[in-house]
Amino acid sequence: MTDQTAVCPMHAPKDHPKFKPAKVGVLVANLGTPDATDYWSMRRYLNEFLSDKRVVDISDWIWQPLLQLVILTTRPSKSGANYKSIWNTEADESPLLTITKQQTAAIKATMAERHGDNVMVDFCMRYGNPSTKSKVREMVEAGCTKILFFPLYPHYAGATSATANDQFFRALMDQKWQPIARVVEPYFEDPAYIDALAQSIETAYANLDEKPELLICSYHGMPQRYLREGDPYHCQCQKTTRLLKERLGWKDTEIRTTFQSVFGREVWLKPYTVDEVARLAKDEGVKRIAICAPAFSADCIETLEEINEEIKESFEHAGGEQFTYIPCLNDDPAHIAALCGIIDENLLGWVNR
Repeated sequence: MTDQTAVCPMHAPKDHPKFKPAKVGVLVANLGTPDATDYWSMRRYLNEFLSDKRVVDISDWIWQPLLQLVILTTRPSKSGANYKSIWNTEADESPLLTITKQQTAAIKATMAERHGDNVMVDFCMRYGNPSTKSKVREMVEAGCTKILFFPLYPHYAGATSATANDQFFRALMDQKWQPIARVVEPYFEDPAYIDALAQSIETAYANLDEKPELLICSYHGMPQRYLREGDPYHCQCQKTTRLLKERLGWKDTEIRTTFQSVFGREVWLKPYTVDEVARLAKDEGVKRIAICAPAFSADCIETLEEINEEIKESFEHAGGEQFTYIPCLNDDPAHIAALCGIIDENLLGWVNR
């Protein structure tokens, strides 16, 4: 079929290639997801993820034999079982994919209200599907001459924001006519994001019979070495916790920062969430805690399985009695409003408000 929206540039000869009307693309990105929970789907996903030099920066001649011959023979089955415990069986997809679709639909609806057909909104994953390359190609083919790339990580880290940006710029390298590109900076201190976090905590607390003694802000971890090498992630996480505490009007003793998802033998950012919740219950006699995960824009394996199953078990096994997991902001209206506000700020000069 002939594309009826494509036209020749003004004053061009009739045989000139036709182009679609120019528009702006907004491409939101998240970490990624396996296509299924079976061994080979998990192996493909983990191989792509763990082969990323931003994630594991060990020399290939050391790391790849270990990865291919040891880790990828056993870890896919274990990870597949973990994913299976949280899998969205109705849609046959991971919760992260389901939630990212919902977030994108909500952002798309808001952008359509504000900018009509001039802005195209879609999402991609750094690992797995839909790939960054495929979505950049679709946006270019749809007529996007400008693309705003938005990694959905509130805090910058080399293993999250930077690798997502790397993949986006690699995708641009494949385009004969590259669109103009902008990248959204981390939004860990954005007032609307902090307010959305605070509202989610206030709502969760209001629905509990007894107020938790302590709120744990559990952030994804990274090797301590990365902090010494200049990665700002740790400092940004600490600032989010401080701003959240100030917005809630709490004391220092009511909120704490920890880090989860430790991998390998290297020392990671401390305290480790799984150990800290057990210590609080055993050594300090804390019986009631709540946990939120400010570094995650959507619930995923690290929150639904690691926090709400493994870390919960660690707390209860040490004597804790009330464990409350406060879900990520997901497609909460306050979260979507914050994200859309950030998008509009970054579209200044590209679209009329």
